[in-house]
Amino acid sequence: MNNNEKDAMKVSIVSIISNIFLTIVKFVAGFISHSQAMVSDAIHSLSDVLSTIVVIIGVKLSNKKADKEHPYGHERLECVASIILAVMLMLTGVGIGVTGVNNIIKGKYVILISGTLALIIAVTSILVKEAMYWYTRHTAKKINSGALLADAWHHRSDALSSVGSFIGILGAKLGFPVLDSIASIIICLFIIKVAYDIFKDAIDKMIDKSCDEETIKKIEDIIYESKDVVKIDDLKTRKFGNRYYIDVEISVDKNMSVLNAHSIAHNIHDNIEDRLPSTKHCMVHVNPGERN
Repeated sequence: MNNNEKDAMKVSIVSIISNIFLTIVKFVAGFISHSQAMVSDAIHSLSDVLSTIVVIIGVKLSNKKADKEHPYGHERLECVASIILAVMLMLTGVGIGVTGVNNIIKGKYVILISGTLALIIAVTSILVKEAMYWYTRHTAKKINSGALLADAWHHRSDALSSVGSFIGILGAKLGFPVLDSIASIIICLFIIKVAYDIFKDAIDKMIDKSCDEETIKKIEDIIYESKDVVKIDDLKTRKFGNRYYIDVEISVDKNMSVLNAHSIAHNIHDNIEDRLPSTKHCMVHVNPGERN
């Protein structure tokens, strides 16, 4: 197990433990206080446990070394994990929203019995899930893991849903029980938005979308650090899971020896891979050129 995988496993274990704890206390608080919003929030926390298990599997499989049948590696399996996470989130959000809408249509409002307990649990959930968001996000950025970043946003969506729960429960406690169901609908919208963002990012990585403009500019700057490069004839980039493939064509003095031209291309190749750790493969092709 490499260091990246160890970091991901550590975060995932902490995530599972915290989400199991929150799921239990939310269900208990929701059941005791008769809060639909709190029960919905508990379901969301339970989905976080399942999503983190998906992340563990995705990270584990994506770190497998290349083999005969998969010579380019398995990084895209992490994208598959992200897509599964997005679908799970979407289904969770829709289910919560449908329940909230049905309760409003039927006028099925329950007066809270112990709203204070539910409010305390909602605040606790907000603090815990926001802390988990930043902790998971930090590790995801560190190891460049799309699935782990998706899980971080899952934490953030749970924190936002707990904010919705707090507002709904407070409103119901003040004598407006419909707000508890409205809060469930708001939670649904938050979850669906996050699911869409995760799904789109995963699909972009699956279909060889190019790197962002900032990364491309950095590649160009690295290339032009070599004074022997006349110009960049072509530069193509694509994302392969959370890694980059880079294909470059450069022009050098047409009278330069093959040995020198090869040395320039080799140095550019090494500089790109050293300064962009997410690079999985870099190809530098040399063309004959003339300076203006």
